[in-house]
Amino acid sequence: MSSSTITQLQRHSCTPSRAARELGLKRSEFDLAVHLGQIRTVPDEGGGGRRVPPSEIDRLRATDGFPDALRARVRLVGTTEGAEVMDIPVGRFTRLARLGLISPVRFYLNRYRAVVWRYLAEELEEFTAVGENKPLLTGRMPEGLRDMLDEGVDLRARNWRGRHRGFLLRLAEDPWESAGVLAAFLDPTQIAELVPDPYDRSHLGRFRPPPPAHGALGSPAAQLIEKITTADDPAEIAWLRSELVHVLDDARRFRPAPRPAGRRTPPDQPPGDPAPQEPPRGGLLGWLRRRSA
Repeated sequence: MSSSTITQLQRHSCTPSRAARELGLKRSEFDLAVHLGQIRTVPDEGGGGRRVPPSEIDRLRATDGFPDALRARVRLVGTTEGAEVMDIPVGRFTRLARLGLISPVRFYLNRYRAVVWRYLAEELEEFTAVGENKPLLTGRMPEGLRDMLDEGVDLRARNWRGRHRGFLLRLAEDPWESAGVLAAFLDPTQIAELVPDPYDRSHLGRFRPPPPAHGALGSPAAQLIEKITTADDPAEIAWLRSELVHVLDDARRFRPAPRPAGRRTPPDQPPGDPAPQEPPRGGLLGWLRRRSA
């Protein structure tokens, strides 16, 4: 797509707030639909975030059952309502969620600082409709799953992180943004170990997306949110570390982190050697292909 075409699209495109009104969605529903890939957005080169082309508004309006069908696809339910959707007791619903058999897509902290997980009603209906899942909905849980529950397994936070990370990576437009997404799920000590160069680390920090929920700095709520958003599973941490190293390598080649005038090269580069300026392997298109692989 040429730059003139992109500019023309941006000139006539809608802000997220206006697009949500045009589609009859609450802003939270609109944001979720974007994350789920149900609404296509384009970047705003003016730095104003993402926008929705008019063609996308027209496409969605022309779909069968609009707007009710679109709202149904982004309908979120909590534990109690989710159990009603699946026609099972609340306790069984919670056990299925802890086992990772159903995954939350959102969470928030209530006034008692308890985590409230939110699930897509459509996914719960689909899970219930699969014949192979019937034994999990009625009767006694299989022994292996009971053992996992007895050991205290709770995969809700890990599954949420995986889904949210996927949402954010799909919106990333270059390797630095992808690296920022990956770094957002690692403990700061892990980042310091993986990115020892202070200029790289500072530049990376600019691309870290904010947490999905907020609390006053240092407050119990903020600490709980940090715990949920930070990887704690060894396999998850290992994957994030490995992926971040590779993506950062692409990011540095794509666009080196800015440095003071007297410090143009990385600390480990011999003096006199030119700073690497070549694009990532296969260029930006190659990075995009590897990301989607």
